[in-house]
Amino acid sequence: MGSFSFASGNAAQVMRLPLHLLGLVATRVIPRSRDLWVFGSAIGVGEGALALWQVASAAGERVLWLTGTDEDAVAARRAGMASAPKRGLRGFWLTARARVVIVTHGSGDVNRYATSGSYLVQLWHGIPLKRLGLDSPVTARAPIALPGLARFLQAAYRSTQRRIRLLPAASHLVRGRLESAFGLGHDRVPVTGEPRVDVLTRGRDAAEARSAVDELLGATDGTRLVLYAPTWRDGEADPAVPSAAERELIEAALARVDAVLVVRSHPLGAGEYRADPSHGRIRLLGSDLLADVTPALAAFDVLVTDYSSLVYDTALIPLPVVYFAPDEERYAETRGFYGSYRDVAGDDVAKDWSEVMRQVSAVLSDDAERSRRVARAEALSARVHAFRDGRNAERVYGAIRRGLAARGARRHP
Repeated sequence: MGSFSFASGNAAQVMRLPLHLLGLVATRVIPRSRDLWVFGSAIGVGEGALALWQVASAAGERVLWLTGTDEDAVAARRAGMASAPKRGLRGFWLTARARVVIVTHGSGDVNRYATSGSYLVQLWHGIPLKRLGLDSPVTARAPIALPGLARFLQAAYRSTQRRIRLLPAASHLVRGRLESAFGLGHDRVPVTGEPRVDVLTRGRDAAEARSAVDELLGATDGTRLVLYAPTWRDGEADPAVPSAAERELIEAALARVDAVLVVRSHPLGAGEYRADPSHGRIRLLGSDLLADVTPALAAFDVLVTDYSSLVYDTALIPLPVVYFAPDEERYAETRGFYGSYRDVAGDDVAKDWSEVMRQVSAVLSDDAERSRRVARAEALSARVHAFRDGRNAERVYGAIRRGLAARGARRHP
């Protein structure tokens, strides 16, 4: 069972309403700095916030990373970043003083009570395949059956998203999805590309990424790596967790093609994927080991996933994908997709682990099958990525500077 759900998250937000109101009042009277930029990400030091921080820092901006855990603080120090805790009075003051606030998930990436009035940049953390935000019925799921509560939560969500001044899109196709999901106007969602994927088009090569993954997993003796990335089920149990018999089947199939299955559970889902010494070809690579998986994607030979945005990221490599969706019909009904799932996944979606391993084995042993799936990934990349030059973060930085200049001109005609 997942460790978080929209219902529980919304309940926590309702309980924090007095703090949100106090923060709203305080940010009306606390003057914002002319030059401070604060950054944060739910995963720690990484994602698009890190790529943009590097560009802004190189440009001479006064930048500060806000940390959520002691581990984040250590990572920031290792990266040579100035940092401070996002919680408490210091985190509130720094967020309230910042001219520019950059997040990747939500206002909780920094101090959630002090973003009002800032130039808020929401980088997001992946191209959406599943519906999100205002387009998804689960976003405003009420914790209790109280009349009008769901409508109140949806209105509160919409109001919060209006604080976003800039939300970069990977392409015009993606731009429409983000405008709808966040309730933003066309002017706030420029097509710049996502800073988070610059590392895939400019940066680590496959050998460097593989070395980093081997260091985390332990020796894999040069065997091929299959990345399995199941999507968070909005707090419900994951129907794809393999049984004991299925684990035996997976292990045997991996041995035949000399491969290792690397399980990357969603950070919000605790899941039931556990390490088992008797199954040495099944390894775990959770967010506790690797906060940001994007720089490591080039290490893998195949991606297995259901509805994850990783299909769009790995398309830049490009990586062959095996789609595994045992709950496709239910997920389409409860969460929904942008367009048709089969438009992305094709007609060979696996429904059980036996079929998954048959397809994985085919990709790893048949050059023609691998080429077919690589071509599918390349076609998907052409649909959703307008830029592949490793300069997305630079374009976003330029868009922020232009937005700040226009904002200043409006205030001082």
